[in-house]
Amino acid sequence: MVLSVFVIKAPGLAATRPNVILILTDDQGYGDYGCHGNPLLKTPNIDKLHGESIRLTDFHVAPMCTPTRGQLMTGMDAVRNGASAVCQGRSMMGNDIKIMPQYFAEAGYSTGHFGKWHLGDSYPHRPQDRGFEETLHHPAWGITSLPDHFGNTYWDPYLNHNGTEKRYKGYSTDIFFREAMAWMKAKKKSGKPFFLYLPTNTPHVPNWVDVNYSKPYADVGTYNGVKVPSNFYGMIANIDENMAKLDAFLLEEGLKEDTVLIYLNDNGSQSFEASEIYNAGMQGFKRGMLDGGHRVGCFWRWPNGLTPGRDVDDLIQVQDILPTLAELCELPKPSKDINGTSIAKLLQGKKSKLKDRKIVIQYSNCETSALRWDHAIVLWGKWRLVGSGALYNVKTDPHQDKNVVSQYPDIAQAMREHYEQWYAEARIRFDKPRYITVGSDAEPSLILFSNDWQGGYCDNPPNLVEANTMGYWDIDVAEAGKYEFELRRWPESANLPLCAGVQGETIKAHESFSGYVGARPIHFANIQVAGFQGTKVAEKDATHVRFAAELKAGKTKLSTLFSDVDGNPLCSAIYVKVTRL
Repeated sequence: MVLSVFVIKAPGLAATRPNVILILTDDQGYGDYGCHGNPLLKTPNIDKLHGESIRLTDFHVAPMCTPTRGQLMTGMDAVRNGASAVCQGRSMMGNDIKIMPQYFAEAGYSTGHFGKWHLGDSYPHRPQDRGFEETLHHPAWGITSLPDHFGNTYWDPYLNHNGTEKRYKGYSTDIFFREAMAWMKAKKKSGKPFFLYLPTNTPHVPNWVDVNYSKPYADVGTYNGVKVPSNFYGMIANIDENMAKLDAFLLEEGLKEDTVLIYLNDNGSQSFEASEIYNAGMQGFKRGMLDGGHRVGCFWRWPNGLTPGRDVDDLIQVQDILPTLAELCELPKPSKDINGTSIAKLLQGKKSKLKDRKIVIQYSNCETSALRWDHAIVLWGKWRLVGSGALYNVKTDPHQDKNVVSQYPDIAQAMREHYEQWYAEARIRFDKPRYITVGSDAEPSLILFSNDWQGGYCDNPPNLVEANTMGYWDIDVAEAGKYEFELRRWPESANLPLCAGVQGETIKAHESFSGYVGARPIHFANIQVAGFQGTKVAEKDATHVRFAAELKAGKTKLSTLFSDVDGNPLCSAIYVKVTRL
């Protein structure tokens, strides 16, 4: 994923209170840029931005999308803020944590979000619940995820605009850029400063793009024996084209000169082939614990405020963006709980180096436990401690081939001690539950999705077809009263009976499906919530089973179960609509 931030001065504002644009692309790796040396991929507009920017050459994120996004929004480590995995109840940040758009809103900014979110799909975790006054987005990890409109694609997709699902014309990336620019133009006319967050869904899978973008790479065929990922490269070419449109827009609107732009990718490349073709000397890609999984490109451009053409080699992390923007834009001072450090003075040339520090990257690969040293790395200058037993010096060994832990035991021990102290504090925050609120005046009716439950992995179309996973939701009942629950196996937009399968070809993101797939012998439906327990027989061809219960206000657990005629468990309800009556 790649992120960009632009800071723009609205009429009448001082240069210290610029507008801000933050662009994040999804799953583009450090090597997936022409300016970083890629021998095949053409990114002329990103390369131009690189030449006009300050480049952070030792900048780190998490190796997966949600942890990086939560760290960006909160300025806190993933284990601390709670959003440490992409699903299983761990894609939501702590309910009590103030996040980036809220800081901007408090400072008088308009706030807009166009694109991916992946930090919760039910109230109060959606972008419109957490500080964005305008949002156009798809749910969960992307288009074709389980909360998405059934059968959605990257072309003419259904998207969520301020809580209402609508269909938009065009290719998804083009739509997000187009709508964001229209929103910026309106905000410029209003004279009010704005913060725009523009995280695209590409180049994440499924690898869908118009052929005119992919054909130049498909024509190459193979490179050094590796099949060229033509659609993946094509999606990046499309992003590059949209960056040209955005730059032209900024020039036309008179905004470019006083615009701070930060461009970065959120983790290593999603394409194994792309990482094999070129990875800037690093090893690893998305989800990997070596630098190829979490070291990313990061460019800052602000013609009127920063001297361009410099490389900064300090160890910097995504958590540093929030406090840096707070300083540049005179936002309220971030909480003392954040882990990031402002690099504003480093960017402005008022400081030559940051203080020496050790940082920790830890995320859960769809796990909920956050065990000690599980998917954990400690970084200290050019040292990398991967797990507790593998030490690398990336200055002399950028490919991380040689474990030197036995040669530098004191370095390794100092890094272990830092991790243990960090983990003892972070684990306490990790164990704090995050709740979905039902029955509130703000959202009296909502849908609970399986990607946000705690339990088995149920986040992708194959999980929907197989329908064999169990989970539950932690909920907070806002008001005592009567509640209605609709239990579904298929999304409402599919309009399919509980027992039915589908023609596999309709699940466009997974070409392996063919013929009639997914039929399940659902007979009984069961619900347990706040002391209430109910079981019903699903009527023939029913799309859902409905229950009603009197609930007290407060925090509780919601569990469901579909079973066959003999009572054998099949799966939990993948979608549950909860309505306060």
